Amino acid sequence: MAVDPKSPSKAPDDARRRRLLEASLGVFTRFGYRKASMEEVARAADVSRQGLYLHFATKEELFRAAVEHALGTHLEAALAALTEVGRPLEARLVAALDERLGCYVGQMGGDASDLIETSGALTGTLLADHDARFEKALARALTDSPLMAVYASAGLTAPQLARTLHATARGWKHTCTSREAFVEHITVAVRMLFAPLRRAR
Repeated sequence: MAVDPKSPSKAPDDARRRRLLEASLGVFTRFGYRKASMEEVARAADVSRQGLYLHFATKEELFRAAVEHALGTHLEAALAALTEVGRPLEARLVAALDERLGCYVGQMGGDASDLIETSGALTGTLLADHDARFEKALARALTDSPLMAVYASAGLTAPQLARTLHATARGWKHTCTSREAFVEHITVAVRMLFAPLRRAR
């Protein structure tokens, strides 16, 4: 008899897998890909190394799954912030950019400099795909706002503004030393974006 993947019996496995992925993220961001070991991940997740290998056969497989988990989790949080009902668009944009990028600021250890290179090599288009989904959601939020009536006269589109805002946030992600600083700087960027609308009033 086929097992329903949504049945309660799947919940412990899902929770265990999530714990392994979150533990591995902590290990990878602390040690980098090359220095991180499956043994260290197992220790961080409080499981045996054999138990870890039951879920992930190789470090490469674990890394890909961990990156996908992190990107998906933060993307969903960003999309939720972007569509939060009853909150001004400016605040939603700041919250979404913080959930998407600010959450990574200050997380990498001194040995983790190889993560970006490794991520590109092992995860293919995963990051680009998540970036595209996020920028599409940003553009949709901007399109539905009175802001575009102001920028349309300058020949600017919502996708162009979304890409620019996203690129600005990526820049601050790499230069800020704390999440608080990231939020402060991206708040300035969003206020600049909305400045023409304030003048129009």
